[in-house]
Amino acid sequence: MTDDVKFDPVQRRQLFQFCLYGFLKSQQFFEPFLILAFLEKGFSFAAIGLLVGFRSICVNVLEIPSGAMADVWGRRRTMVASMLAYMASFIIFAMAGEYWAFFPAMLFFAIGEAFRTGTHKAIIFHWLTREGRKDEKARVYGLTRSWSKQGSAINCIIAAVVVISTGNYRWVFLATLVPYFANLINISLYPKYLDGEKEARQRKRVGKTLANGLSLAFNKRKLRDLILENVCFEGFFAVTKDFLQPTIKAIAISMPVLLAWSGEVRTAMLVAIVYMILNQFSSIASRQSHKAVAVAGGEVRLARVLWFGGCLLYLLMGAGFVLGIGTVSVAGFVLLALAFNIWKPVFVSRFHDQADQDSAATTLSIANQGKTLSVAVLAPLLGYAVDCAAGQGGSESIELNALWPVAVAGGVAAILGLLINVRGRRAS
Repeated sequence: MTDDVKFDPVQRRQLFQFCLYGFLKSQQFFEPFLILAFLEKGFSFAAIGLLVGFRSICVNVLEIPSGAMADVWGRRRTMVASMLAYMASFIIFAMAGEYWAFFPAMLFFAIGEAFRTGTHKAIIFHWLTREGRKDEKARVYGLTRSWSKQGSAINCIIAAVVVISTGNYRWVFLATLVPYFANLINISLYPKYLDGEKEARQRKRVGKTLANGLSLAFNKRKLRDLILENVCFEGFFAVTKDFLQPTIKAIAISMPVLLAWSGEVRTAMLVAIVYMILNQFSSIASRQSHKAVAVAGGEVRLARVLWFGGCLLYLLMGAGFVLGIGTVSVAGFVLLALAFNIWKPVFVSRFHDQADQDSAATTLSIANQGKTLSVAVLAPLLGYAVDCAAGQGGSESIELNALWPVAVAGGVAAILGLLINVRGRRAS
């Protein structure tokens, strides 16, 4: 479980709980089919983008104060509240029928996201600091993230089985309640000291913690540049990756094999295969990200390599869309996911090096603010652009060549991120 990192039995047990959290969190059985479920209901890409944008706006509004709340009231308790909000959203997703009904589902999902992002990372880093292993943060976070991606790989198989056996997307939302309830129990069993030192929390105030975190993030140039880099990488990737599902559907429907099966069954099978490969690669990338740092000669240099790679991969994806070669575009998506899962542990480590320990959850939440804000703006705009490119065919019969705006948007973001990285290097 721990590669060449040595832990005593107590540490191994706690690390297992962290890894189990990531594994169970990734059992979102609806995730590989969410966009397809919306398309089945007749929603356009612009309408889907509005839902995604609404969720991101809600996360944006809640995320920074939720990070401050976690620092003041207790991070473990905040994580419990996150799991409960997620479970409420899954129930609403399963029961919703009309378009407007999905907005409350997105709201509760956003509450879960806001209470979770930054908070669990802060818990891990607090534990590492307490155990005298602060220098291993990139490696340990990469390990826990690899468990998350292994969970996502298994998630795809279970999700496909549920969709094929029931023929109804609503059951993947209801099935997700089971692993999230198990994770609720897992987090409840974390040691109480992971809430943060009680005396220190009692001396804090949410407003003051929030103000200190905001001041640090906006006045420290290295933190600002890191936030902007993450907007370009994670924010744009978060939107563009959703178009993998219609890409797979377009390939599955045009496949000259397995014609005895319906297009929905072929799509579910191909989604499971592609997402399983994607998440296996992502797991390996997260687990070995610390080795990539060593090979590249440092975290900043590795980030620059990833930016160059991102530019090339968005170009590859775009070529696949324009030429109508879906496998090429899917390969671009998969390799981008691999790059992202090398990026994520390295970014978190770089950010934590610049942040203040007492407001770690707050500053990490501020970093996620930039990502979610970019998603809120980009998702409906990119959805509208794809709708326009699709023309009269509409979202139900989307063709690969209508998805070219996805690659263009990602390519522009990669170039901007590379420029920010180079500027930061010169300034240091």
